[in-house]
Formats: sequence, structure tokens, C-alpha cells
Amino acid sequence: MYRLLIVDDERATLNGLCNYIPWDQMGFIVEGSAANGKAALAYLENHTVDVLLSDIRMPVMDGIELVARVRELGYDMECVFLSAHRDFEYAKKGLQYGVLDYILKPTKFGDIREVFGHVREKLDEKRKREEFREENMGKDVISLVKKYVETHVRTASLEEAADYVNMNAQYLSRLYKKKSGQNFSDYVMEVKMKESQRLLGDSRYRIREVSEMVGYTNEKNFARAFHLFCQMSPREYRDSQANGGKNHEAEIL
Repeated sequence: MYRLLIVDDERATLNGLCNYIPWDQMGFIVEGSAANGKAALAYLENHTVDVLLSDIRMPVMDGIELVARVRELGYDMECVFLSAHRDFEYAKKGLQYGVLDYILKPTKFGDIREVFGHVREKLDEKRKREEFREENMGKDVISLVKKYVETHVRTASLEEAADYVNMNAQYLSRLYKKKSGQNFSDYVMEVKMKESQRLLGDSRYRIREVSEMVGYTNEKNFARAFHLFCQMSPREYRDSQANGGKNHEAEIL
């Protein structure tokens, strides 16, 4: 359902539009209502809507000024005017602010259904574009995050990764899980352990040094994490590599 804000200073018209139009059949729900433009702006400070349906002539703040302020403030919504015949030329001023269409008063359900059918089509297209963009953006972000972790094995953290891709840390955590199927912390651990395996294969580095190189200040914690990942200790892994890649279990047998 798309959220709708209806604005009209005529109480009977506002009541009728809010309560006697089967909006749900057209894919909309009346999220709120207001008696003038100023009240509508106050509502929008704390609520998000997809469509603004506003009368043109109202006290305090008319529809033209309301739509102008909506665009100035950067609110992303489709706008439709309610217009009497005498206001037709006035209503066309709304085109410069991206008003999508207008409905003549007195309103008829057939006109509302036709106009909001077009509004629904545009919103559906916008939603598809946004989902496609989010999907592509998600892939790019995951790629960047993985590159960050691989090049910052020792210090990699969710907060630094979020800064790297200019995102909120909690949002990035959810996005990473959704797009990769893996928790960010699990990926960091995987990279650390694979790098540890590579370094342990080089006899120039002591196990303590390998531990520090992948971000562990406590060698026991490193050994515990390595054992969980590889099912053998760092020493056992190094010995297995020194013996031609045989695993520890094979050595015992």
C-alpha cells in the first residue's frame, strides 16, 4: 500500500475523501490529513508519505506554496491537485513543481480512480528502479567491504568498514548478511584464518608473530580461534605443512 496525505480546508470534502473513497482497492492508504498547507508541512516533519493530494485554494498556506515547500525541503512524493474549474490556470502553475495531475471539484470517483491509477503506475515503476539500484549498490558495497577486509586483515572492524563505504555500521551489517549470506564478523574471521595459514607456511615467522600480524594480541586467543577454524592448532598446522601437506590426523595414524 502507498501512503497518502490529503489536504483540504473544506471539512466535508476532506471527510469524504478520507472516509468514503475505497483507496485500498487502488493500492493506497490514507496516512493523514490536514486543513491547510502549513498543517500539512507540520505533519510531514514526522511522517513519510508517497502521495500528496491537496486542494489549491486554502487559507494560511495554499496548495501551490505547499508543493513548492515540499520540493524545497526535498520530500520525495508524487503530488496531485484538487482544483475547481475557475482554478484551472492557477493549477497549471503546479507543473513547475512536478505536480503529476489534477482532479476537478466536485470530485467524482471515476476521476479519482483514473488519476490514481496513473499515480500507482508511476510509483510502481519508481519502486522497481529503486530495488534494482539497491541490488546493484549492494553488490558493489559487498565487493568494497571484502577488499577492505583483505587489505586490513590486522585491524579490520565493522565500524571501519562502514566508514570505508560511507554507511551506518548497523545498516552495513544487515546489508552484508542479506547480500552475502554470511555475517561480517564470520567473514573477517575467515580472512584472518586463511591469512594465518599462509603465514604459518612460512618458517620465517614465529607463531606469536603470525598471531600479531592477523590482529591477535593474545597468542592463546589466536590458537583457540585457529583450532575452531582448522580443527588443529597453529603448531600442528605448521608441522603438517612441513611434512608435505599431510594433515595432523594422518600423522598420528
